[in-house]
Amino acid sequence: MPERTGPQPARSPTDREQAIFEAGIKLGGVFHQFIGTPVAARTARGLARTIERAVALQPFVRKVRVEVRPELGPPTGTGRYGYGYLAAEMLRVEVEVSVGGSRVTARLRFREELRYPLMEIVTGHRRRSPAARRRQGRGGAGLAGPRAPSRRDRLREGES
Repeated sequence: MPERTGPQPARSPTDREQAIFEAGIKLGGVFHQFIGTPVAARTARGLARTIERAVALQPFVRKVRVEVRPELGPPTGTGRYGYGYLAAEMLRVEVEVSVGGSRVTARLRFREELRYPLMEIVTGHRRRSPAARRRQGRGGAGLAGPRAPSRRDRLREGES
C-alpha cells in the first residue's frame, strides 16, 4: 500500500502551546490597541492601570503588569500641549496566563539594542497535578526521611 503524503490531520495544541499563544495574543493586543494613545507624565499611571484592567478581563489571564514611562518617548509639547503619544519605547508589559496544566509568563519590552519592541516568553512550566504534589509531599528523602508504606500502598502490593 502506498504511503500517504500531503497534509496530515492537525493535532490539538498542548496546554503549554495554547498558553504561549494566549500570552502572545494578549501582548500583541496591548501593543496594537494602545500605541498612539495620548499620554503625559500625569496620566501615565492611570493609562497603565486601564490597560491592566482591560487585559485582565480576557480568558486565561492570571496576572498582568503594565508600566508606561513617558519620559522614554519622543519630546512633547509644552503647557496645554504638553503630552505625547504612547510609543513602543515607553511601554513594558508582563502577563501570566494559565491554560489547563500550564502557566506561561511573557513580556513585551522595547529592546534598545534591537530598536524593536520584542515579545518574549519569560517562563513556562507545567503545573503538577494535585496527586503529584501529594506524592512529592509524602515521599522522598527530605528532612523527615522516607515515609513508611501506607495501608493503601501495602494493599496495592498484595500485603495485608
